[in-house]
Amino acid sequence: MTYSALAILMTPRQGANGTMVFMINVVMIIAIFYFILIRPQRKEQERHRAMLAAIKKGDEVVTGGGIIGIVVHAEEDRLTIKSGENTRLVVERARVARVVVDDAAKEASKEAARTGKAAPGEGKAKGK
Repeated sequence: MTYSALAILMTPRQGANGTMVFMINVVMIIAIFYFILIRPQRKEQERHRAMLAAIKKGDEVVTGGGIIGIVVHAEEDRLTIKSGENTRLVVERARVARVVVDDAAKEASKEAARTGKAAPGEGKAKGK
């Protein structure tokens, strides 16, 4: 009796197409990978590119190797940073890990965003 029940369970069923179910599963896995891994990484890369493009003279930066310094000269693909008394280093712009923002500037930008007004030092006319 048990052998006949197993034989009935092992016979192919009518209805669902196994290939179609497999393809749906593959599409779902690809979609999950895209939204969990690929999309956030692309957003982070774009944010980093924008940060690198905005680096200017006077910004305090941290390189990928952990060197902290102030930008004294900025070119298209290179930055000259001052990291000590008289120590100047030339680094690739792409090797900058982050720009250090002091707490006062953070507070001023948060306040400006909250009130809708320009932060101190923003919007001043040059040469006047």
